[in-house]
Amino acid sequence: MNVYVMLALAILCELVGTMALKYADGFTRFWPSVIVVLGYGCAFYLLSLLVRHLPIGLVYAVWSGVGITLVALAGVVLFDQKLDWPGIAGMGMIIGGVVILNGFSNMGSH
Repeated sequence: MNVYVMLALAILCELVGTMALKYADGFTRFWPSVIVVLGYGCAFYLLSLLVRHLPIGLVYAVWSGVGITLVALAGVVLFDQKLDWPGIAGMGMIIGGVVILNGFSNMGSH
């Protein structure tokens, strides 16, 4: 499987697990809690495979940066959370950092 497909799946698993945290209510609700554990378990399994092929700093930066941004946007859509200009600017800087790491840094070199 392509490493970038695996990374996208790891990010998606993290997103699902994090969204389920809201519904797990402190791990007092069974099925949402199961989804949290499976989501993060799948994400970390995929990350463990990815670091065989890509530098760990790059993998973690992309996974966490894109994950943070998607979770924040999902909070706006699913939970009616508000996103202000500093939040938008912060997410822009996170995405900018991920782009710089992938496009201009030698960090991704093997």
